[in-house]
Formats: sequence, C-alpha cells, structure tokens
Amino acid sequence: MNTPIYDFVKAYAEKNGVRGHMPGHKGAVGKDVISAVYPYDITEIGGADALFEAEGIIAESERNCAKLFGAYSTAYSAGGSTLCIEAMLAAVCRSGDKVVAARNSHKAFLNSCILLGLEPEWVYPEFEKGSVIAGKITPKAIEDGIKRAGNPACVYITSPDYLGNIADVKGIAEVCGRYGIPLLVDNAHGAHLAFLEENIHPIKLGAAMCCDSAHKTLPVLTGGAYLHTADEKYVGKIKGAMSLFGSSSPSYLIMQSLDLCNRYLAEEFPDDLKNTVKKVTELKNKLGQVWTVCNSEPLKLSLYTLNCGRTGYEVSEYLRSREIEAEYADGTHVMLMFSPFNKDTDYDRIYDALSSMPMPRIRLEPPCFKLVPLKRAMLPREAWFAESETVSVDECEGRICSKARTVCPPCVPVAVGGEIFDKESIKILKMYSISEVNVVK
Repeated sequence: MNTPIYDFVKAYAEKNGVRGHMPGHKGAVGKDVISAVYPYDITEIGGADALFEAEGIIAESERNCAKLFGAYSTAYSAGGSTLCIEAMLAAVCRSGDKVVAARNSHKAFLNSCILLGLEPEWVYPEFEKGSVIAGKITPKAIEDGIKRAGNPACVYITSPDYLGNIADVKGIAEVCGRYGIPLLVDNAHGAHLAFLEENIHPIKLGAAMCCDSAHKTLPVLTGGAYLHTADEKYVGKIKGAMSLFGSSSPSYLIMQSLDLCNRYLAEEFPDDLKNTVKKVTELKNKLGQVWTVCNSEPLKLSLYTLNCGRTGYEVSEYLRSREIEAEYADGTHVMLMFSPFNKDTDYDRIYDALSSMPMPRIRLEPPCFKLVPLKRAMLPREAWFAESETVSVDECEGRICSKARTVCPPCVPVAVGGEIFDKESIKILKMYSISEVNVVK
C-alpha cells in the first residue's frame, strides 16, 4: 500500500532546501535523540495538504485507511480520540439536545456535553465486582434510555471499556436502527478489532460513527486516532467539526505514523495480531490456574485480584518492582495491554512475576456500594460555568457537583456536573481515595 504523507515529507526532507516556514527547529538534527525526527516535522507547505481541508496526500491516505477498516470514510486526528468524540457529537447534535449515553464514558464525552450544551440521559452498566471501571451495557438498557429521553439526537457508548469488556454493539445498533437514531461508539481501545479473524469493529457491527485511538494498540505516535463514518451524510460535517475543536497546527509526525500504519495494517498486521492473540490467550490460561482472569477483549489481561488476597495496587507495585509496568490498577483490579510489538520474553516475565508473587491465604471481600443515579439540579454546562469552590468530601453531601469526579478515563463517574452528592456517592469517592470535590457555590 502506498504511503503518500510519509513519501512527501521524506522527499522534502531529503532535498535539504531552505525552510522559510515553521517549525522553528528548521529540520536541524542535534545531538539529542528527539531532534532526529526534526527533518520530518513540517507544517502546511505547498503539496503537504491540510488536515481539516484535505484534498491531496492526506485525503489519499485517509481513503486508504477507510478501505482497510471497511468504513465509508475515515478522518485522521492528531488530537487523539478526544477530538473525534467532540466532532462526532457536534456532527449529529445541536445545543440542548439529549444524548442517551452509557455512564462509563471518557471525560472527553463529558467535556463535549459541556462545550456543546448537551443533556445526557445516563444508562448505568451492570457493574463488575466492586468496581466503577467496567460494566455491561445491554441493548434493553439502551432502549429503556431512549424511551426515557423521548427524542434523543444519538446514542453514545464506550466499547471496549477500560478493563476490556465488549458491549453488544450489534444488538445496540439494531435498537438504534428501529428508532432511527445514530449510534456513536467510543472504540478508543479497539482499533485492532477490525483485523481479528472475526471482524468485530463497531463500523462492521452497525455503528454510524466511531473513533479509534490508533496509538493504543497500533504502531502510531501518541495522539494519532481515526474517526470512521458509515454513511455519506456525515462526511461533510466531520471535518468542519474537527476544525472547531482541533489545533490549527496538527502534527505531521503523527499523520505520518498514521499513514505508515496503513501499510502495516494491509500487509503484516493480521498475521501479527493472530500470533499476539494466541500468546495473550496462552498467558491468560496459565494465569487462570491461580488468578481470576476477567473476560476481556483479546489484547487485554485484566485480573480481579481480591480472590488472591491482594489489591490491584499491591499487584501493580509488585510488578513494578520486577520492572513490569501495568496500564491500570485500583483496589480490585490490575490490567495490562499487549500489542504485536511486545517481546516474547515479556509474556514470560509477566507469568514468572505473577506466579511467584506471595499470596495470603484469605480472600479479600470486594467493597460494597450501590452506584445509583443522583438527583440532577442543573445541566453539566450550567454547573461548569457556575461559581464553584473546593470542599472536603465530608462536607459535600447535598451540594451540587461542579465538575465531574472520575477515577480514571474511561470509567463510571461517581458524580457529574449538576448532580447532587449523597451519602453513597461520598462513600465511593472515599473508596477511591478522592478527598476533595468541586461544588457549586
């Protein structure tokens, strides 16, 4: 597969011409490692195209990518999935619209609601043991949310979630189709799902639009992402929406990495992914003899640690002492992510560390809580722009949350802007060692 963005920049760098344009480093290579990429870091010069008005090499590369993913169109983002989420919602919503949204949403969704003046109609997941990080969203729950909302502009879900649970995207898409409502999917952790032996990418399963954080599981620089659309009617709105929220100076280094990734996806990735899935599956099976391995998408290893008498924090610290860094840990879980670029020895080291970790003889009980919808006093946008103050969680009962409190992105926010803190929400905040919150004055 051709790589038009990379080929253009490479040829430009090799000319060694006069750079009378940004960036200020002028392509000079110094003694430090980072400066080695300076010759390939350019701006929108003649022939380089422009990301939000793409007609040349960027448009060609995006068409290549859309074919690989089976999308009607694909737009590149140098601002991560955050920019894609903002653009998806701006493309289908107007200020004041309701959005049926799974509560386990990234803070980028919450921020988009604030910026666009949207009203979320929350659908709560069926939770994992003692965790607000992951949970199951069902088609029925989404349909109930649509009925409560009346006439929502769209349905928005996160799949896979942070621990690797995959929603029934096909079933949810069918529900949305019956009501004539577009389904938007935050697929930030699932760019690879289109290249499994069974394609389970959201676009394949019926989503109207979805975002993929390419950098999470593919060889792409941090910040590289895709916004895929399944229908021509969204195409004209996407680039304008992205320009509304995105930087007017998108990184050409990120775009080149997205461009080069197309060739890898077309040629080597399916086989590499198959081999990686096999290795991760083997590791899960071996660890499952002692550890409680959660059901997750193929490239994540999520462990529920309390059955082995350890908190996720303790397991993460133990792994760190063995020079193994986990992606996430909390009081109940630890999670590691894999890609074809992990070494074979990585799997051995992880198994050796986890199989040799000292285990107490008693199981720990999961924290007991019940996260239920809080009363809403105002919309997230109103709460954000209201005068606020920071108070101790011990003092916030009955107060209106100003800014959402989340444990990590994405997860189920304990409280969203405009909601009123109650005793149970305070209990959960303390469980995750959150000691202060912002409240409306």
